[in-house]
Amino acid sequence: MVSLLENHLTIEQCNNRMMKYIFIVLLTLFIFPISIFASTPNNKFGISLAQPNTDQFVEVKNLVNSNGGDWGYVTLIIEEKDRNREKWQGIFDQLRKLHLIPIIRLATSAEGENWRRPEKKDALGWADFLDSLNWVIKNRYIVLFNEPNHGSEWGGEVSAKNYGEVATEFAKKLKEKNKDFFVMLAGLDASAPSAMPGMEDEEKFLEKMFSVGNDLRVVPVGHDGPTLQQYIDGLASHSYPNPGFSGSPYSVGRISIRTYEWEIALLKELGVTKELPVFITETGWKRGGEGTVADYFQTAYDQIWGPDSRVVAITPFVLDYQGEPFLDFSWKTPSAKASEGQGNFYQQYYTVAAMSKIKGEPEQIEKGFINFRLPTDLVVKSTYHFKVRLNNLGQAIWERNDGYQLNRSESVKSVESVQFLFENLKNIIPFEEKDVYFTLKTNENLGNKKIKFILQKNGKNILESENWDINILPLPSLKFETSIFPFRSGRGEDFEIQVFDVDNQLVYKKKNITVTKGVGEVANIQNIALDELYRVVLLKPYHLPRQEFVVFKKDDNKIKFKSLFPFDFNNDGTFNFKDITSLFHQN
Repeated sequence: MVSLLENHLTIEQCNNRMMKYIFIVLLTLFIFPISIFASTPNNKFGISLAQPNTDQFVEVKNLVNSNGGDWGYVTLIIEEKDRNREKWQGIFDQLRKLHLIPIIRLATSAEGENWRRPEKKDALGWADFLDSLNWVIKNRYIVLFNEPNHGSEWGGEVSAKNYGEVATEFAKKLKEKNKDFFVMLAGLDASAPSAMPGMEDEEKFLEKMFSVGNDLRVVPVGHDGPTLQQYIDGLASHSYPNPGFSGSPYSVGRISIRTYEWEIALLKELGVTKELPVFITETGWKRGGEGTVADYFQTAYDQIWGPDSRVVAITPFVLDYQGEPFLDFSWKTPSAKASEGQGNFYQQYYTVAAMSKIKGEPEQIEKGFINFRLPTDLVVKSTYHFKVRLNNLGQAIWERNDGYQLNRSESVKSVESVQFLFENLKNIIPFEEKDVYFTLKTNENLGNKKIKFILQKNGKNILESENWDINILPLPSLKFETSIFPFRSGRGEDFEIQVFDVDNQLVYKKKNITVTKGVGEVANIQNIALDELYRVVLLKPYHLPRQEFVVFKKDDNKIKFKSLFPFDFNNDGTFNFKDITSLFHQN
């Protein structure tokens, strides 16, 4: 959590460190130009929540994904007593639907005025819990605790060496569980004085933590594994505008909204050679003049954070906190002020929501199956309605509006003989199976084809099925026998045949069929698949219908129906009391 300390550095200390900072920053930018941090489209906007209040997620979405934006960030805290898999999987699933990327900060539990100091033995339990969740995107952003250069955040006493050892063990266990864990050290309070054991200056804290003697900076002789810096993937920064959380957005250095620049330069000086992308997980102005805070955020995003490609995410502290000591940092107004017409939020919420944003495209793990049981022998000049089953085992929601579609490919290009039309994908969430229907049309061309079904996102193949081998064959015919109760052979020109598939869908019908001496024939039956079971219904006006089942073959399809009963006096296809009464209403 943010520290409410004022800036404790003297003017002389600031001047000396400023010269050192400027030199290191210039050297860093010369050697590591900003362009190396460029990546896929990313929406930097985010916000921090004091509690994982799911009721506020829509408010977060409306703030960070507004005005062209998508896939913004939200920083959440998981306390060790709150490691409930069902609860947090539900939270992640909601964030997935709202396109919000979680940054998770780990926390222990309060012990009096302090937070319990985590131990190395705690790491495995945390890793097991965090790995049990289906994360929202591929990168699993983890921040290892909070401001350990405050004794109150580390069991009552600052220990840079102990924090480094604990952080190394946590990072190691997380990486062993899954390489997609993106691990960051805790954000530090850049304004803290050196007043051990209760507080430590950030520069001194980092110097102690990354000293060679702690085996954290480099691989010493005889060391057989990675060191801390090799486990760390990004920089979590608390870039506050000090002194007094009211500094100008144009200020530079360790007590500004550009604190992260000073931290990057310092880490380089300490031998950390990785180029660490920056996550500003805490920042923000203490409320004073209301318009000033909103204007400062506008400037910060437009001129400082936005243009800097090293900065991946900015999650100011805090969306909603209605009490001390953080009341003046809350973006949400107290309920009393909202009822008085001030609105639900202070002006910075509306200002940031109105800013233009980028449609982020974070990588998500795509896993699953495309299953089907489809007939292989189809006939020419026919229309079929089939389905395949999609089983989503990944992270994304398969939805047309997000660029997902089902398509097909042919292993061998040949004369076009089939056309496909797939229905739109709708909200196939992770660990859900859903049928997707499609229409297939054949023309007059005969032949064999190998078809694969393909799930695509924005035209890129995600999954593909096994081959569906199909043969396009000539249209079959059907001969049938019928009689009229009690002893008369069927005859007439008013017979009708209807064909239904196993899903009871009418696929073919033919009217005005001629039957002579009890025998009729239907040629060129369309829309059926050979070697599949169908229900065939025979109809004749004022007669009760008859039905039989048949598996259509290429040749010699025959059916013998039971006798038709001439008892359907009202011609509704059934025999009931209405048939009797209809006899008395005939002219």
